[in-house]
Amino acid sequence: MSDDHRLPRPQALLDAIEVQTPVGLSARLWRVVTDGRDPLRAGRSGGRWDDGSFDVLYTSSERDGALAEAWFHAASGQPIPPSKSVKRIHQLQAQLTRVLDLSGEGQLAALGVDMQLYGRLSYMQRGGEYPTTQQIGEVAFFYEYQAIIVPNARWPTSNVVILTEHCTAAQITADDGVAINLRQWHAANRLTPP
Repeated sequence: MSDDHRLPRPQALLDAIEVQTPVGLSARLWRVVTDGRDPLRAGRSGGRWDDGSFDVLYTSSERDGALAEAWFHAASGQPIPPSKSVKRIHQLQAQLTRVLDLSGEGQLAALGVDMQLYGRLSYMQRGGEYPTTQQIGEVAFFYEYQAIIVPNARWPTSNVVILTEHCTAAQITADDGVAINLRQWHAANRLTPP
């Protein structure tokens, strides 16, 4: 979404995020990607926390959190699940100095997110949830945060959405990863698609 087509930023949201105190983050994070894809390649997918106008890396603070997100998108989240794509799970190291932590109880609700819907809508219904979370992400990007810490919608942990345009290459590194069988992981954890 270009600046010309962006809706005005809500003043209440600007004010609420402006008064937040940035935190530092030195952490191991997890990311699942299709085999052969660079785990540090950011995208503008128009996902939960990006409106398509800036680059992001979606990561999780726990291995199972990243796998739960990957399972959702492969099994039920996308309109056409990929057949036989091989996935790899990578460990990333992040050393960030300006992070917006919204993982605490009630923080997203205070910013207008309907927590009754959070992570519960299908991929096709995401329009009922994404506009508010995308606005939060865009305002965090506007205030030059390097990442946002938010609750994981699929697993009891947090996700770290890295706003890569405000980071240097040295601040985020990744290992070579290992192949992962999402179906086996799903079966072992007895998850069902939401």
